[in-house]
Amino acid sequence: MAETLLDVKGLNCPLPVLRANRALRGLAPGEKLRVLATDHAAIADFRAFCRETGHDLLAFSEEAGVFSFTIRRRPHRAEELPESAS
Repeated sequence: MAETLLDVKGLNCPLPVLRANRALRGLAPGEKLRVLATDHAAIADFRAFCRETGHDLLAFSEEAGVFSFTIRRRPHRAEELPESAS
């Protein structure tokens, strides 16, 4: 399964998380999104975002001022399932 790359370098809080949220909505459950950001606030923002939304923050790293976050989209919630799946 390939991961989607979202480059939000140069954007400041809250834009990296907002753009990631939009990108995650377009992914299937279980798919991965890799986010590249330069805003130091993104570290705390992505941790809180994943904790609050149920997405999995799989990896976090920093190299030369660029933060990399790998997020796995959460499984569907019960209310998101199509009626035929019930």
